[in-house]
Amino acid sequence: MTDTSTDPDTPATDAEWHVDDRCTDCDVSRQLAPGLIAAVGGRSVVVRQPRDAADERRLHAAAFACHTRSVRPPSGRRLGPELDPYPMPLDTTVRLCGHNAPMTAAANSYLVRRPSGSQVMVDTPRWSEALAVRFEAFGPVSDVLLTHRDHAAHGRAYADRFGARLWIHEGDLDAAPDADQVLRGTEAVEITDGVVAHPLPGHTRGSVVYVADERYCFSGDSFYWSRTTGDIEVVENVTWYSIEELAASLARTVDALRFEWLLPGHGDRNHFTAAEADRRMRALATRTAALRPRPVDFTATRW
Repeated sequence: MTDTSTDPDTPATDAEWHVDDRCTDCDVSRQLAPGLIAAVGGRSVVVRQPRDAADERRLHAAAFACHTRSVRPPSGRRLGPELDPYPMPLDTTVRLCGHNAPMTAAANSYLVRRPSGSQVMVDTPRWSEALAVRFEAFGPVSDVLLTHRDHAAHGRAYADRFGARLWIHEGDLDAAPDADQVLRGTEAVEITDGVVAHPLPGHTRGSVVYVADERYCFSGDSFYWSRTTGDIEVVENVTWYSIEELAASLARTVDALRFEWLLPGHGDRNHFTAAEADRRMRALATRTAALRPRPVDFTATRW
């Protein structure tokens, strides 16, 4: 089969895997199907058709995560629930929820298993009862943790369905005014055994980074792994509150952040040694201190 989709001027046919024109260039599909889906002309494009079952699984993962449902199989093939890989394990503790929501601008969300057998959800996928049943099959969910206002959609729906506590920081409380637990100030707070909230105002006034077991860092939109730069970065071109406050937050918090997995809402994930993560975070704090406010420009994100 010819890979005509590498040329943005040659539209893919319905006989092939393709990305339709609803794509918003959110990068989610490229994270999940590297080498198969890539950025071409400011959007995601299928640049190679699957060659084996592993390729098919990666494309299914991209299709079931895409918030606009733009990753499409060949005509006549249905994306049935039996092909849905979510919640997809990243290791024995964390699962990626997939089913990214239009109302959270395609943010990734996660389920984190606790030693008791319960789970916490960090940010939220799109809401559906069927997804709630899927997630709960891996254990009861005790807490829904919102990293900031942009990812608050569906938080109340999932918390009510699970009988869980909904958490948000006071700086973004107007996005979830019915939250059960409100984080205040900038001091770290233990949410439940082994899960600590680190308020990190900057991207928004109420941004929070959650760290589980000093191993998993759920950074929301505060920082992420960039494939372009090969490093941890802040999204300086989409900082709604204050880049100076983000720099101050990083300087204040970096000594307390210990992790091996970086798991953001937007941008790619990565797995480090603790020493490498610490080194990169200290360098990030230094770089961010030199940044100055700039206009919001979604197209300038260095995925």
